[in-house]
Amino acid sequence: MPPRVKNATIEEQEKWMRAQGPWSPALLDYVRQHAAEFDAFVFFPYLYATTYFTLPLVQDKAYLAPLAHDEWPIYMSMWDKFFHLPQGLIFHTPEELDFLKTRFPGARLTGPVAGMALDPPETLDGDRFRSEFRINERFLLYIGRIDPSKGCDDLFHNFMGLQKQNQAPRKLVLLGKPTMDVPKHPDIISLGFVDEQTKWNALAACDFLIMPSPYESLSIVLLEAWWAGKAVLVNGKCRVLVGQCRRAQGGLWYSDPTEFVVAVNYLNEEETRRQLGIQGQRFVKEAYTWPVVERKYLDLIEPLLP
Repeated sequence: MPPRVKNATIEEQEKWMRAQGPWSPALLDYVRQHAAEFDAFVFFPYLYATTYFTLPLVQDKAYLAPLAHDEWPIYMSMWDKFFHLPQGLIFHTPEELDFLKTRFPGARLTGPVAGMALDPPETLDGDRFRSEFRINERFLLYIGRIDPSKGCDDLFHNFMGLQKQNQAPRKLVLLGKPTMDVPKHPDIISLGFVDEQTKWNALAACDFLIMPSPYESLSIVLLEAWWAGKAVLVNGKCRVLVGQCRRAQGGLWYSDPTEFVVAVNYLNEEETRRQLGIQGQRFVKEAYTWPVVERKYLDLIEPLLP
């Protein structure tokens, strides 16, 4: 944690939180005036001002889905009291629960590992994606913010190193807003932000998805890739991503450039990709549908219902 943050007073941390936002005095006023009209409040995630300042107003019927992982803001001292306030929590992965038990050993961290539900389109059209963007070669897919904090600098380094060793026709396709320079490389295609249908069509068209991020509380794009029947390759330094792959049996992970090359070459085998994709798809369709997730939320808040 940055030294200035470690030594900051609660007042200074709360000033930072207001700047972090979203800052909505109207929301605070509304909750104060109408709290009695609601049986329960669920807050997402922990790191925003709307959660930090509003939850204490209704803590006797508040639940928190923190979406927490090992990042510097979670170590600010203002959270030490805050995580004792909710009546229960909703976790997205077992790894998130384990991390919070370590960070807040005295807090009442009770609640289900619920995850989230997906809303895929009715059809996925990989051929349409290839035709629209004139991509004929096999390709690996990255979806998300193109940012060093998401591991994209390492992704570019690893991919370009792979291409030097292996001359197989292959592209790296990026979907998302860049916040860093994307290397000018003949095999790296950055398409920027695309709509939902195009994203799902890209998943249908790709060989497999790559997620290089070292910090995640739950990777939604992994769930989406598995829903589309695709294997994934993830950063082995992220416990959450590795945990998702283990439970789904739907992907591999790497911890250095050598392992990256080995994993990609292993996933070049069509039968390997197909089997991992089938296993991942079965896992997601059993655990990440609306009836399953809704039931976990309703069971949690049932003690507060009339």
